[in-house]
Amino acid sequence: MSLATIQQPIEAEFNKFKEYYATLFRSNVPLLDRALAHVGRSSGKMMRPMLVLLTAKSVAGSVAQCSNYAAASLELLHTASLLHDDVVDESPMRRGVPSLHSLFSNRIAILAGDYIFSTSLKTAALTKNVEIIENLSLLGQQLSKGELLQLQLQNNGGFSEDNYIEVIRNKTASLFATCCRFGALSVGADETTVEAFARFGELLGICFQIKDDIFDYYDSSEVGKPTGSDMREGKITLPALYVLKNSDTDFAKGLMARLSEGYTMCEAEVAELIALAKSAGGVDYAMSRIEDFRAEALAAIPSTVTDELRRALTLYLDFVISRNK
Repeated sequence: MSLATIQQPIEAEFNKFKEYYATLFRSNVPLLDRALAHVGRSSGKMMRPMLVLLTAKSVAGSVAQCSNYAAASLELLHTASLLHDDVVDESPMRRGVPSLHSLFSNRIAILAGDYIFSTSLKTAALTKNVEIIENLSLLGQQLSKGELLQLQLQNNGGFSEDNYIEVIRNKTASLFATCCRFGALSVGADETTVEAFARFGELLGICFQIKDDIFDYYDSSEVGKPTGSDMREGKITLPALYVLKNSDTDFAKGLMARLSEGYTMCEAEVAELIALAKSAGGVDYAMSRIEDFRAEALAAIPSTVTDELRRALTLYLDFVISRNK
């Protein structure tokens, strides 16, 4: 499926949003402008703003200016967090291009991230909606909480599917949930409608992250990261969790015991665990869980949504699941 099909109900509104968003990556400091220009060029498909606008139109039949401000504030916050994450993770690439800190420096990447984060807050204030401003602040807390929770679990060997999903809820799912929440709030939706869309977004975000984690088990230059990079960082994702829990091989049993004590895998163990996850049903299990969350997400869409917008939201969800990078 193509993004153009998903965007069709909001094509005009989305084009106007992108024009507005581009104006936010300008300053009167040449060094900062060069950094912002690089970030702007690698901004990706803008899936999250698209979701804000789709939700707004699903609720009200139109997109308000408040929706644009809300969508921009979210995308800016997300972008700032990625710049900081790349420094923390020492990631040389982001979306298939060199990360900002690898082109400039850690200091410039952090300061540019701070500038973008501040722009996010300024843009949220333009909505004049206290709930949107409050929820943007809560989202910032959740994203940080998720990163620290993941670090804590890596250090103490707290590997379980429940913990894995909890990390996702705080890191990725909270962002998608807030996209839908902002879309609904920006057009004056009632609380029941807001919460229904937020639930849809949360479940969509879980699907997104599980699919993203599956990429770690396959060699593809399109993904922008090498196979097994998550595991080398100590992140044990769902396919590996499944086989470590369910495989009766000596390798799986011994590795699980060592990981529970904070052990870091060597290259040979990473390669063996990847192979086991693919051959012993780990990847298949992860895909089955995606289908479970997909069904829950579709059930969360309010019955009042028109057929055209329901189809767009379904296609958006299916794009997230079927994407190859």
